[in-house]
Amino acid sequence: MKWIRNWFKKPQPEEPQGPQPQWTIGIYGGSSPLDLQDPEPGLNPVITPAHIHDHACTLVADPFMFRREGVWHLFFEAEVETSEGLRGKIGHALSQDGKAWEYQGMVLEEPFHLSYPYVFAHGGEIYMIPETRSQRSIRIYRAQPFPGCWRLEKTLMKGRRFADNSLFEFEGRWWMFSDSGNHTLRLYHADQPLGPWKEHKKSPLIKKNPSTARPGGRVVLVDGKPVRFAQDGVPSYGRRVLAFEITQLTPTTYAETPVEIPHVAASGRGWNQEGMHTVDAHDLGDGRWLACVDGLGFAEENHG
Repeated sequence: MKWIRNWFKKPQPEEPQGPQPQWTIGIYGGSSPLDLQDPEPGLNPVITPAHIHDHACTLVADPFMFRREGVWHLFFEAEVETSEGLRGKIGHALSQDGKAWEYQGMVLEEPFHLSYPYVFAHGGEIYMIPETRSQRSIRIYRAQPFPGCWRLEKTLMKGRRFADNSLFEFEGRWWMFSDSGNHTLRLYHADQPLGPWKEHKKSPLIKKNPSTARPGGRVVLVDGKPVRFAQDGVPSYGRRVLAFEITQLTPTTYAETPVEIPHVAASGRGWNQEGMHTVDAHDLGDGRWLACVDGLGFAEENHG
């Protein structure tokens, strides 16, 4: 019994003291999706858990924007308390200028966790592919009507723990990146977003690499070439976003090269002190880009 008495004498882990870092959402701007930063002092974060007035919320993250009739719509994961524990739901906010945002409420809820609400338009319809990893599937929802009501349109794929699914159109085909679990990046392609989807001949593109495999936001075109973003999980989850220019992309070939994206990373202070892991950049058509991002840190410090 001596070892039991000695075990009880060992120091036990202490409860965290003081404020803890939270995931919140901010707005960045710049002349390129690879050169984004805070557009003005004191702006960020624009959405925090405190803004979610209709739920007890622990974090907001994974932001994606959509502009319609001159109004910006922001969709994001809100992790809230439910009778079954914490669960991700998809929240919605509005802005006229992309800087001042007003939370509107939850627009998509399921009896399982939702996150990463990748929203896009095709064929006159607006779609969303939220992450439904716990269901081992990729599900696509259609706005009926936009922005407050989303109906399940189709299950695109089943059988893997698909995470952070990011799709885009390029040279007449649709492409989709997905982390299939264990930091493994897979690539799929189809004639149109509703499929059928086929895995690329070079997939998986990356195996067991927590630094470069997991998608970190919307794929964008820079000088005519797709750029994908990845969450860098080394040395800790969500420290920064990395960017890769895709130099070859056909149904049988794939190649990419890393490019610099210096400011979407842990800043060392304020609302994104400890990390950033999602970026969704939009071309404003006048030489400027606007992006929604998320950050892990202390929101109060940035406004103090």
